[in-house]
Amino acid sequence: MRELALHILDVVENGITAGADRIAIRVEESLKADRLEITVQDNGRGMPSEKANHPEDPFITTRTTRRVGLGLSLLAAAARRCEGDLTVASQPGRGTEVVARFRHGHIDRAPLGDVAATLAMLIIGNPHIDFVYAHTVDEDEFSLDTRELSDGGADLSDPGTIRQVEKWIRDTLATMRRNPGKTGTEEIGNAQADD
Repeated sequence: MRELALHILDVVENGITAGADRIAIRVEESLKADRLEITVQDNGRGMPSEKANHPEDPFITTRTTRRVGLGLSLLAAAARRCEGDLTVASQPGRGTEVVARFRHGHIDRAPLGDVAATLAMLIIGNPHIDFVYAHTVDEDEFSLDTRELSDGGADLSDPGTIRQVEKWIRDTLATMRRNPGKTGTEEIGNAQADD
């Protein structure tokens, strides 16, 4: 896959297929430590221990539509190519946690990609699922919880609202990268006041 956001999408879709109704996505970028870590945690059915213990093996899959599952094996290969690794922890009936680690500045690391569009698509396409997203760049952190947005009156089935959420994510992440040390929260307030 050309960007890591597509790997995130694939892992999240696995959680949705496993019956999850809450999915947490965390991206931690440490420019100082030259580290990128992506964690996706769901509360679905979990996966068999054989698959959790061998995520790089595409021939161990829970899919019934085809006998090969490439998602985790491709993510594992992408992480290892960049001096990283992939770990999977799963408990039947309680969910799965997938953690991919990369050396941030590695020449072979795929770009993170359009995380904002990925999240927007997941939110509008799965209104019955609660998504929690957190993203750190060194000391700055951005977080979003769809339950809080809904409780605050946001209609997450409205394409206009989703476009605003997507812009909010994209603008905040750009600010965090452009101005290290300045949290996105202040920018968020200013962007919403401008709308």
